[in-house]
Amino acid sequence: MKVSVSELIVRYLERLGIEVIFGMPGAHVLPIYDQLHGSRVRSVLVKHEQGAAFMAGGYARVSHKIAACIATAGPGATNLVTGIANAYAERLPVLVITGETSTYIFGKGGLQESSGEGGAIDQGSLFSGITRYHKLIERTDYLGQVLNQATRALFSRDSGPVLLSIPFNVQKEWVDVEVLDSLPIPRQDPRYYAPSGALEELASLIQAAHIPVIVAGYGAIKAGARGVVARLSEDQSIPVASSLKAKGVVSEGSELSLGCLGVTSNGAAYRYIVEHADLVIFLGAGFNERTSYLWDSKLLAGKKVAQVDRDAAQLSKVFKADVAIHGDIRDVLTELLAVLESDVASRGVASLRLNKLAGHRQAVNQAPAGAETTKEATPGAQFRLMEMFFAGLAARFPEDAMIFDDNIVFAQSYFDVSRANHYFPNSGISSLGHAIPAAIGARFYSQIQAKNSPTFAILGDGGFQMCCMELMTAVNYAIPLNVVVINNASMSLIRKNQFQLYGERYIDCDFINPDFHLLAQSFGIKHYKIECCADIDELFAHADLEGSINLIEILLDKHAFPTYLSAR
Repeated sequence: MKVSVSELIVRYLERLGIEVIFGMPGAHVLPIYDQLHGSRVRSVLVKHEQGAAFMAGGYARVSHKIAACIATAGPGATNLVTGIANAYAERLPVLVITGETSTYIFGKGGLQESSGEGGAIDQGSLFSGITRYHKLIERTDYLGQVLNQATRALFSRDSGPVLLSIPFNVQKEWVDVEVLDSLPIPRQDPRYYAPSGALEELASLIQAAHIPVIVAGYGAIKAGARGVVARLSEDQSIPVASSLKAKGVVSEGSELSLGCLGVTSNGAAYRYIVEHADLVIFLGAGFNERTSYLWDSKLLAGKKVAQVDRDAAQLSKVFKADVAIHGDIRDVLTELLAVLESDVASRGVASLRLNKLAGHRQAVNQAPAGAETTKEATPGAQFRLMEMFFAGLAARFPEDAMIFDDNIVFAQSYFDVSRANHYFPNSGISSLGHAIPAAIGARFYSQIQAKNSPTFAILGDGGFQMCCMELMTAVNYAIPLNVVVINNASMSLIRKNQFQLYGERYIDCDFINPDFHLLAQSFGIKHYKIECCADIDELFAHADLEGSINLIEILLDKHAFPTYLSAR
């Protein structure tokens, strides 16, 4: 059976299980849009193509499925770059469809041409470093193989964005629909099993350790291992510190949680590991710059180190592990628990650890995180509103909430994420303007799943002005969302650095904000202004934070700075 290439592409989206595609139409991609009309794939019109890429990334992070975005040639495609770069850094499977001018005008100066011919921009080169696979499809005779390669890249363990750019005339050519029948779409993720010898070595290290600590990373969450990590922690009385992306891998605030390990945290997990641990077990944690305090040698000095990761490239990448296991974290820990539970002596060791843990935790937590301030700020009180906001958020929504956080600094210290909540910090390439569109993309998925997932996008006032137009996308599609803007009328990270490192020589970090109440009113959404603790109580007591769209403004002093130092 013959169908147009544009119809085949839409059927390909359906075959991949894609339910929503985020984008903006343009002349060079209209044949595909025409086929989306009436298909099972819902198209969502964004306000800027960067928002489409971030929405697709948010959808992929929450669903662990392939997401998609679409844009026209030239500026439509180039506007996607930052969001696709972020998906690449996060290893998110995002299928990117772009249009292109017709092949017969390549090199002649066609409007918005990006073929790389005759001085036109080269879209393939532009995306080559931020995609796992990219192809400008100039003919149909190899289309089946292109889709085969694209599919393999999307379903790979080392997944990431895939770009297919299709010229206008090619979209209207005819091909056999049967090319879809041979696509390599796996039905089940293959598992990696650890050899028994390595499991026994790890079990022996745990049994011999007086004060082991687990450092859990996003790999543990991605592997669906929250439950088994908690079980290992509880059975063996091993406290758990998480990386920023793994907040909530075990419920923070519980007696076995050390909270977040990282340069922008309150430092409790760092102090506990440095001062007390004799074994550190890394579970799906890459030990990057933030988590490792710029690879501070004191963290691992004099300690045994074990590592479990399904990505072999992470094993002993930045430190030498005494035991390194390449395997699926959930499967490895399940088998490890069976080995440990069969040993009666290990249960007695676990009991002794629990008694030691309380005393060590008390000593560590007495060391204050502190804050650096200028003479205009009030020491000890400047972040009280943020602390109370996150305490209220944790109490009001102990489960099923989704929090997309571009700021990260306050949440890392003040937000106790439960194991039933989902915290998504802006990692990847740490782009401003990410939280709002990413949260919208995620909420589309929860609606498809018929789940009521209270959703928050937390960001600074600088980042907000990079993406606030996507609030109208939420309005247009009735997507409930709470946007929390931290208003200190400055690019606070830049201002902090200029305070700490550049002798308070402030330049291009301060600005005037719009009236957020009037802005919210123009969007047709609710506005809440947080100026004192009573405002936070009022917000969580009376605001509809589940079914409406809200702009929540929290006022902070621009002269108050967290203590941590950025990389010099």
